[in-house]
This record gives sequence, structure tokens and C-alpha cells, in this order.
Amino acid sequence: MDNKGKTFSKILISNRGEIAVRIIRACREMGIKPVAVFSEADRTALHVRLSEEAYCIGKAKPVESYLNVDAVIEAAKKSGAEAIHPGYGFLAENSDFVSRCEKEGLVFIGPGSKAMDLMGRKTKSRAIMAEAGVPIIPGTVEPITRKEDLVSVAVKLGFPVLLKASSGGGGKGLRRVDHKNELLSAFNLACSEAESSFDDASVYIEKYIEEPHHIEIQILADHHGNTVYLGERECSIQRRYQKVVEETPSPFLDEETRFHMGEIAVKAAQAVNYRNAGTVEFVVDKDKHFYFLEMNTRLQVEHPVTEMVTGIDLVKSQIEIAAGKPLRFGQKDIQAKGHAIECRIYAEDPDNQFMPSPGKIIHMRTPSGGLGIRNDNGVYEGFTVPMDYDPLLSKLITWGNTRTEAIQRMQRALSEYQVYGIKTTIPFFKRILSHPDFCQGNYNTHFIADLEKEKIKKERDDLEVALMAAGIRTYQESRSGLNRRSGTKDSNWKIQGRIKNFMNRL
Repeated sequence: MDNKGKTFSKILISNRGEIAVRIIRACREMGIKPVAVFSEADRTALHVRLSEEAYCIGKAKPVESYLNVDAVIEAAKKSGAEAIHPGYGFLAENSDFVSRCEKEGLVFIGPGSKAMDLMGRKTKSRAIMAEAGVPIIPGTVEPITRKEDLVSVAVKLGFPVLLKASSGGGGKGLRRVDHKNELLSAFNLACSEAESSFDDASVYIEKYIEEPHHIEIQILADHHGNTVYLGERECSIQRRYQKVVEETPSPFLDEETRFHMGEIAVKAAQAVNYRNAGTVEFVVDKDKHFYFLEMNTRLQVEHPVTEMVTGIDLVKSQIEIAAGKPLRFGQKDIQAKGHAIECRIYAEDPDNQFMPSPGKIIHMRTPSGGLGIRNDNGVYEGFTVPMDYDPLLSKLITWGNTRTEAIQRMQRALSEYQVYGIKTTIPFFKRILSHPDFCQGNYNTHFIADLEKEKIKKERDDLEVALMAAGIRTYQESRSGLNRRSGTKDSNWKIQGRIKNFMNRL
């Protein structure tokens, strides 16, 4: 490609929700006409309303709409779009879809199919990284095929270990095993879940890192040999292996480790001739030793925190790279300023094991006004949240000159955020943002599990106090009745003794 690259007049966005809205807005600012696609369940969705041109591509089920490659390609051709932006999820990391776009003469805004395929399979990517000198977590670089190997490798690594699906992510096909006698059943469960989630039952094994941090490095690579990293994102606030709060910079890393991780992330991308935006994810232990986890060959959900501190629009950068244009900046030009935090607002009920909460939004007031607040929203008041898709409603992002200021700004923004008609995770984030360990930056991937244990203990303690108060009152009332009939009065010592005996019998 020449240094000028090409110019897109239309881009089809093969996604929905807040990420589709985010890409639509970037296209508009670039003078590009965005084209939306939608399922029958999303006919009135915000991303459809914001597009001048939109095409229905099937029924509510993702396999019949947003995962329907033929329908997406047909919509792109019908609209006259020159390129397709996949967002994240759905077809974003489907190398077969990328190959199809290439075959149909459509530009896929992301990496090529070869790089995507190499990094999409965890065992294959681990082998490539090890060969390139990138540190990987101790474990296998090939799927486990024999149960005898499973036991011998696990014993050699030492428990606890992780069983992980070779394909996919998001916590699917993943099991932590703490004891040898749990290994076989966990292996069977991991294989079964991997098969149902990714149509690939293969599983590999790696050592479980104690007190881990999940930290990722954002990279950009163009078609002219330029690859840069844009700092890290701390993603250790996770629920069931799904990130829910992200921030940058990490309160855990020091400058030397941060620099070294950035250089290694660039090396990882160059090892597979990577192009466009990508994220190299690492597990970091309590001593700041880091290990390659995986590479996400797409835009990340949490990309806005990087944009907030660098001032670089990652979606626009993606589009420019896909058009063949060189990066507008080099590594020395990237200077992070301040601190940014993101909370993922889900339609889930935090008081009912985070069960999905679809339904009609009867009232919504989003935070507005004030420096350093951004809300990437995908819904509106009156919209009915469908039960067919990921329940992410919006992403609330705050920026501050310091981490403390960013936290205070997020606390204020959450207090203003109102959604009625459905349950959301807003109250849950208020708990996180006010917790002393989070405020001090003293947390790892176990934070939410520990937070839930605290909640259960508090509820148990509150119940015990309530039962005790009720028991004391019942006893006192019963003794008061007896005293009135007998005309006698017990001493305080006797009353306290009887109350103690009563409570011991509860």
C-alpha cells in the first residue's frame, strides 16, 4: 500500500449496542457514512436510529443474524460499503469471516486472517510466543489428549493448575484445579464446555499464578512497519473471569516493569506480523514477574480508558490503518496523562447472583456535565433490552489528574446514573469504588470473590444481631408477664443469665 492509502466512503458495522454506536460516531467525525445491521429484536435499537442506512440481517438469535456471515456480507455489498468494522464479540475474531471479506473484496478493519488464526488458538500462540522469547506461563503448548499426560503434567507443575480451552475465551472451558482427585472431573467439564462454546473440545494446562494481576498492553501496528504500545490497562477486577472495572495506569506496576511489558508486547505483535489494533494480555504475579496470557486480535471493550489518557482515538486509528495509512505518531510521541477508570454497566441483578435483567427501561438519567466524564451508551429511555445478547448497556469512564480524582469523579457519576425498569450493576460498582482496598490500589483478580465473602459475612452478622434482638425482646416480654402474675421481680443478673441461656438454644 502507498503512504497515502485509500479513503472509505462507507463502512458497515457488523455489531450492535454501545460498540456499534461508538464506531458510528467515529465514522461520522471522519466524514464516512456508517451502515448498520440489526436483528429483528434490535429494530428500534440506538445504533439503528443513529445510522442513515440500516439492514435487517435476520432473527434475534445471533447465529441467525450477527453471526450470519452470508447475511452480513450481503448487507455490505447491497449498501456499497468498502469495509467492515466488527467491533468486538460476534465475528470480530473469526478468521474465516476475515478470509471471506478478503475474498469478496471487502476490507476487514482488523488484522489479517493469518495473524488472527495464529493468535486465536491459545496453544498455538503460546508456542509462537515461547519461540519469540516472550515469557509464557509454565504449562503445555499443545492440547492434552491423554489423561495420563494430564495427571503427570499437573503433578509436575504443582497444584493449583488451570485447565483452559484452546479456542475462545471469556472464562468458557476454564477450570481451576486445587487437588489431584479433582483433576479428571474438571478436565471432562472443561472439554465439554469448550466443545459447546467454541466447537473445539481441546484443552491445555498451565500453572495457576497465585495472587495474580491481569494486565494488558494496547498496541497499534500499521502496514509500513510501525508498531507502538499505548500503555497498560489494569483489568484485575473480574467476576467469573469477565472484566467489569478497568483502569490505567495500573496502581500495581512500576515504571521499569511497565516499559518492559510494552516492549515485549510489541515483540509479540511483530512475531505474527500483526496489523491494526490489538491487545497483548499478561498475568503478573505478586513479585511483578509477567507472563503472556493471550492476544486479543480486535478492539477491546475497555479501550476508552487508553483513549482518555493518551488522547488517541483507537477506532479512527483502526480505520486509518485499514485504509493503508501510516501511524500519525511514533513511540516517543505517546505520552499518557492522568488516570482513567471504566465501569461496565450491565443489565444484571447484583442481588440475585447477577442474573440477566432484560426488559423495558422506563426511566434513564445518565451522568452529564463536568470535566472528565464519558458515557459510551447503547440504550435509551423506552428501549426494551432484549434477552438474546450480552447485557452490557453502557460503559462509564472517568478521567482525573490523579487516581484519587478519577475515583471521586466516578463515585459522583455513579450517584447520578439512574436506570429504572430493569436491574443494573450500578449499586455493585458503588460498593467497589468505595472499598478501601480498591481506593488504595491494593487488589488482584480475587477482589470480587473476597468482596462477596465480605457481603455474605455482613449479612450473616446482621441476621444474628436481628435474631438476638428478637430473642431478647421475646424473653423479656415473657418474663414480664410471669412477674406480673407472681408479683415478684428478678434481679438484672438473673435476667441476663436467662437471656444467655435462651440465646444458646437458638
